[in-house]
Amino acid sequence: MIVPPLQLTPGRSLDGARKGGVLSAQMPENSSHILSPEEIERYRRHLVLKEVGGQGQQKLKAARVLIVGAGGLGSPLLMYLAAAGVGTLGIIDDDGVSRDNLQRQIVHGTAAIGLPKVESARDAVGRLNPNVTVEAIEARLEAGNALELISRYDVIADGSDNAETRYLVSDACYFARRPLVFGAVGPFDGYVSTFKPYANTEDGTPYPSYRCLFPEAPPPGLVPNCAEVGVLGSVVGVIGTLQATEVLKEIVGAGTSLAGRLLIYDGLSARFETLTIAWDPENPLTGRNPTIKDLSIHAGARGAGPACAA
Repeated sequence: MIVPPLQLTPGRSLDGARKGGVLSAQMPENSSHILSPEEIERYRRHLVLKEVGGQGQQKLKAARVLIVGAGGLGSPLLMYLAAAGVGTLGIIDDDGVSRDNLQRQIVHGTAAIGLPKVESARDAVGRLNPNVTVEAIEARLEAGNALELISRYDVIADGSDNAETRYLVSDACYFARRPLVFGAVGPFDGYVSTFKPYANTEDGTPYPSYRCLFPEAPPPGLVPNCAEVGVLGSVVGVIGTLQATEVLKEIVGAGTSLAGRLLIYDGLSARFETLTIAWDPENPLTGRNPTIKDLSIHAGARGAGPACAA
């Protein structure tokens, strides 16, 4: 028998009791997300996992995840979250598919060149799993729409390619009290973390925010553009897939969250390293004397181009 599902609505986050550093939530009596026979067959290898099972699969079906960017990081995020049975995927991107995207942005095919990325990504998800609802948002995430959009979803995955958008997403997730799964790439390396600065650790201090890790955006031109220095496509896939795993963990409450930690991948040496991120009491968003009280600091920002064109 399939147990009653977790009801995740646009107005409710995944906040809940923490057990052993892992987010958990109570399952309501509502049965609107009971799995169909087709879904039971489709997700059979999830159902036999004790960390997922029927209850976890129904949490996935009930969940709403927003993916910022339908590019290199967004591609594996979209495909693995859709394959896993996340019920609603929001995709926001204002760009179109170009031929030089195809080396790493595997959600798009040659026939999609010239189409809006959100349209191409929506079609790819539909072919993979018709049980998933896709909300395609052909727009740029800006100060005027970020909080309202992010508040509609339960978990946010950032696959953006510029510092301005990353700070905006992080700040908006803090104000909306939504967990943020962050990813970034270089030519042969990448980084993944989860940010929940609205919540406290076991010792009562806040979890770190993106601004604790990177207090300020680098000056324009300091971070090399991957369009110029290059990027190995499969490295982008590694980081996006790790992000997808962390999103799924957040939804079902499995394992240990990356909140408070930064996972670093070095593709050339085939090595992973994990660093601890500490809360910075001086950071302007979540410090003792915050100066960022809303998203107005981002008003008018259009970005200085991609730090790495993922």
